Amino acid sequence: MSTGNPRATLAAACVVGPLMTLVVTGPSVAVPDIGADLHSSLAAAQWVVDGYMLTASSSLAAMGSLADRVGHRRMFTWGMAFFAFWMTVSGLSSSILLLDISRAISGFGSGAALASITAIVAQAFDGPARAKAFGLFGTFLGAGLAFGPMFGGVLVNLWGWRSVFLVLAGVAVLVLLSTPLLPRTEPNRGPRFDWAGSFAFGLGVALFVLALVEGPGRGWTDPIVLASAVGCLVLLLTFVVVERRSEHPMFDLGLFARPQFLAVCLVPLVLAFSFVALVIVLPPFLTSTSGLSAVRIGLVLLLLTGPSLVMPAITGVLAQKVSQRALFVVLLAFSAVGASWLTMVEPGASTAALAGPLLFLGIGYGISLGILDGAAVSAVEPERMGMAAGMFNTVRLTSDAVSMAGLGALVTALTKSALDNDAVSAFQGGADALTSRALQGGLTEAAETMPAGGVRDRAVAAMADAYAAGLHATMWIVAAACVVTAVVVGSLLKGGKPSADAAGEAPAEAVGEPSAASPQPTSAR
Repeated sequence: MSTGNPRATLAAACVVGPLMTLVVTGPSVAVPDIGADLHSSLAAAQWVVDGYMLTASSSLAAMGSLADRVGHRRMFTWGMAFFAFWMTVSGLSSSILLLDISRAISGFGSGAALASITAIVAQAFDGPARAKAFGLFGTFLGAGLAFGPMFGGVLVNLWGWRSVFLVLAGVAVLVLLSTPLLPRTEPNRGPRFDWAGSFAFGLGVALFVLALVEGPGRGWTDPIVLASAVGCLVLLLTFVVVERRSEHPMFDLGLFARPQFLAVCLVPLVLAFSFVALVIVLPPFLTSTSGLSAVRIGLVLLLLTGPSLVMPAITGVLAQKVSQRALFVVLLAFSAVGASWLTMVEPGASTAALAGPLLFLGIGYGISLGILDGAAVSAVEPERMGMAAGMFNTVRLTSDAVSMAGLGALVTALTKSALDNDAVSAFQGGADALTSRALQGGLTEAAETMPAGGVRDRAVAAMADAYAAGLHATMWIVAAACVVTAVVVGSLLKGGKPSADAAGEAPAEAVGEPSAASPQPTSAR
């Protein structure tokens, strides 16, 4: 193996990490403009984000295994080039279909780059230096998460929504220039990869997300929606059978029988709905009900994402004396309070009114960033920590992809049920058309097509009230899920020890490995 330049390696990682976070959070504030410019349906606009998350999360394990076989630097180069090309296509797309397809395809490049760069960093550093390197990598990931919405908002305001994708593509090209400085490893064939399990799992999750995204628009009894749901069930059952029979399974399902590992996997599942999906759901809500610009929305969302920068460090100090169980219960309590508090925010609410609930939700998520990875790997024996890390991050990113589709579908369905159809009947296309435009952040523009006067005012007010009611009902469900999960996790982790002690059982790179949207597949260990 060539050693490469460690500083250049870390610099590349600290650019790639937030880049792959920005590619999710940045476009979230551009969705309203995309929908208006490309005249897309609600479901098609959702796929701008969901499609990328789906392919990125489902391809991680396979890309990590391929990186072992072809060499990590080579796979990283291919992944970044592939990502840059398809992000450029996204920025130049003239139709929503081409944009959705190119975004989804770019997710494969993202998966390849992330799976490779984490392995490259682990190879470039040893011992305490490795822990520090991953800690810095995680900090930059947090920065990408925190400032992503504002980054997207500024670009949309200056140059339009296309600039978000083109700038990200340009940064990826610059990263490619650093690849000669990265360490080169010889291919390692290793055990045969579980292609059958990976295919069944990835396609099963894809069909589940398809059903969630298309259900509100097509109807839950639509043949495509029903076929997707049935196909998902069949494929996931097939996945379980394949994993139990495989000599080298993608997942060791027996790990879920361990109370600590199961508890650690339940937490990001709930946080995906209380935090990750909100980064996608809130921008169109704030645009439609408060008339905020993309820049203003980016600044408001700093209240939600900002704690990700500071809470991991604070949690690291608390973890010296506080048990994992206590920290998990506290972070879920913060999330439950934040979600329930958000139900009190009415259309047109000020930034001050949003500050409290968004900060509580952000603090809950920020605490998790400081303990989840270490807790996941400390739940198993040292020789199985790589698999535990890969399983945990696959569960986490799959939860993110499903939550974005699921929360959006729930808000859509509840908004439609709360809408006074008579009040919006004057809108051309009817209630469904106006709902679709509102949920993409285009309520104001849609209302301008109606005759001025009382009819328009009543339609806008009715739509905004229904939208708020849909979001409020959804957040009550999320708050209840946080409370139930806190009880379950507290029960599973009875007799837990201080977090730092548990994390200390893991190797340095496991404790310091990235959090949030930073996959660490087994092969990258």
